[in-house]
Amino acid sequence: MPEDDRPQVLMMSEITVDGKLTLKRGASSKILMKYMAPETEVLLHRTRAECDAIMVGANTIRIDNSFLTVRLVEGKNPLRVIPTSSGEIPPGANVLGSDARTLIVVSEAAPPDKIARLRDAGVDVLVVGTSQVDLPRLMRILKQDYGVDRMMIEGGPTLNWSMLHHHLVDEIRLIHLPFIVGGADTPSLVGGMHIETEEEMIRLSLKRHYMCGSNLVTEWEVLYSS
Repeated sequence: MPEDDRPQVLMMSEITVDGKLTLKRGASSKILMKYMAPETEVLLHRTRAECDAIMVGANTIRIDNSFLTVRLVEGKNPLRVIPTSSGEIPPGANVLGSDARTLIVVSEAAPPDKIARLRDAGVDVLVVGTSQVDLPRLMRILKQDYGVDRMMIEGGPTLNWSMLHHHLVDEIRLIHLPFIVGGADTPSLVGGMHIETEEEMIRLSLKRHYMCGSNLVTEWEVLYSS
């Protein structure tokens, strides 16, 4: 997909030294995020304010129940975009609140009653794809119909892999936390990768690295092979 047909996409995440997002499978990332320096929390919220939209997966909503709003700096709340092929969003999820606009993206396989419940909650619901949400098509819609020029992802390993797999991520910004948590099944930055050869690796180029408070931050450009 030509880059001018979709938003510029920044993936941003906190990770441990061994690349993990949480303490263990099913645990909220907020447990580790509380160890971020105050300056790094401000960086996260400033980045949200600089983007037109923010995307996370439905599993992140179920586990973290984040608001995905701008709170520590002055700025507008981005459009919250939640892809969930089945339409599974907890009724009490904070993203269903009125503090920011929310777009729930489902597939044609989502039950009509779940779509109706989401619309009754006051959020926009968009059907994109047959059995799964069609992410490349969604990116075009966000650009053309919602005016999204820049989007950030604060997703879990499944969404991160799906976006990278479809060559939809341009930059990655990592907040490094000085911990090792281990665990063979502990979620890491990117899941779903079962590559067979070096040619399948997604290559990165380091753009910047700096200290933000007590946290190292690295910024990477994603290099896709043609």
